[in-house]
Amino acid sequence: MEVIIGKTAGFCYGVKRAVEGAKEELKKEQNIFGLGEIVHNQDVIKDLEEKGMHFIDDIQEAKGKVLIRAHGVPKEVYENAKKQQVELIDYTCPKVLNIHEIAQKYANDGYFIFLLGNKNHPENIGTLSFCGENKYVIDKEESTIKALDMLEKSNVKKLLVISQTTFSLEKFYIIEEIIKNEIPRDIELVIKNTICQATEIRQKETEEMAKKVDGMLIIGGKNSSNTQKLYDIAKKHCPVAIWIENAEELPIEKIERLSKIGIMAGASTPKESIDELEEKIRRECIERN
Repeated sequence: MEVIIGKTAGFCYGVKRAVEGAKEELKKEQNIFGLGEIVHNQDVIKDLEEKGMHFIDDIQEAKGKVLIRAHGVPKEVYENAKKQQVELIDYTCPKVLNIHEIAQKYANDGYFIFLLGNKNHPENIGTLSFCGENKYVIDKEESTIKALDMLEKSNVKKLLVISQTTFSLEKFYIIEEIIKNEIPRDIELVIKNTICQATEIRQKETEEMAKKVDGMLIIGGKNSSNTQKLYDIAKKHCPVAIWIENAEELPIEKIERLSKIGIMAGASTPKESIDELEEKIRRECIERN
């Protein structure tokens, strides 16, 4: 059995920066709160909790310093923290902060904003707070026409299209084409592909790898949006695609007869988890045979 590990597998820059930053802060003091799970990976969360971090869902629960994760937060959080005199340690990914700036600028200029992504994802909840009153979240291709109807009813003649950093590149291009074909000619259209380049590269590598192997293992949190995208891609292009959160979940019986396995990990998956998975495959499937 041959095992291939994706070159882009594991922590992206923003997540790595936030997790390492949290660990450094915890060396100084343990009374630190994380606003929302810092990363969609339960192993990482457990490790940080053991080091002294307390995770909360509302800034009102904070009793000390509060760390903002890579996903970012709604702008009201900054205002409330100031009122409560809570010190924020901001590890919002620079890519996300850039989207906030774009959204704020175009909202101030009177644009209707389409945000491509999951409206319930933490990143988008933050981004929407910078989009002004005229906004609509498009989560799938089928929602595009409804979004355009909302635009027409608003009588706004300017449209900005942006996306979640981890949105599917394939879906982005499909929705972009629908908008260009269906939008009224009197609407000023601005489209900015704000998908993180690391996400694009990771999705492309997953597709290329899935076409060359007879089994794909996607490792990452089940609540991770970007990991879901990788699994969807792998499933589309490979006969066997399995999504696990860690090495313990690996179903040996489903992969032991495969000849070539590809491993790709989401942006929230630490290198240790990837190493443990590779070691288990070698121990259980390769060395035994």
